[in-house]
Amino acid sequence: MFVQLPSRRRSALPLATLLIVAACVVVFLWLASLPTEQRAATITHWGTVPTTLLDSNTAWLQQLLELRAMRLVSALFIHADWLHLTGNLLFLIVFGVSAERVLGSLRFLLLFVLGGALANLFGALMLAGTSAPIIGSSGAVSAVVGAYLALFPRARLGLVLPLGFFLEFVRVPAVLLIGFWAALQLLFTYVGPAFGAVAWWTHVGGFIIGIALALLSRPAIARRLRQ
Repeated sequence: MFVQLPSRRRSALPLATLLIVAACVVVFLWLASLPTEQRAATITHWGTVPTTLLDSNTAWLQQLLELRAMRLVSALFIHADWLHLTGNLLFLIVFGVSAERVLGSLRFLLLFVLGGALANLFGALMLAGTSAPIIGSSGAVSAVVGAYLALFPRARLGLVLPLGFFLEFVRVPAVLLIGFWAALQLLFTYVGPAFGAVAWWTHVGGFIIGIALALLSRPAIARRLRQ
């Protein structure tokens, strides 16, 4: 697993990251408390359903009233199970805390929401004929990972490797680990359906979008760090 190496520089509390984590956990617990049928209906309604989002036969006013575009964002906070939730939040904490310290809480929150919404839109476009909802913060977390790579291209991550009965801690360039992760996401867009219903295209789209948003934010980041 990835382990974020500690920084010697003291910084403010990562409020946006903590807020996102709390929101995802609260929504998950709320959905878990619902009856099975109501839970499934809620997930379908507020998840990103490609056939519903891209329905050209519905008037734009009706789509606006039904908040169909808003579901690109609401889907980010809905998770299928504890494994889905825990995996996304682990990656969010590992990469999000450092990214938020550089971007600032408001800009990081915008990265998560905008990057995730665009990733879901990209996934919907690539899976236009699918009626199953795209849910989870994977696209947004992928945007955070992409932004981390753009902001810290020379960073090193700690990697815990199990060697027999022992755990070995090694430092590996982040670009190597993230590059390997990105290659897997691209690979699974083609072979992933055999391993379960995961919208791998949202991972790829989110990663690229995160890099682009981080690069566009560099002038603002430079001004912020000079203050």
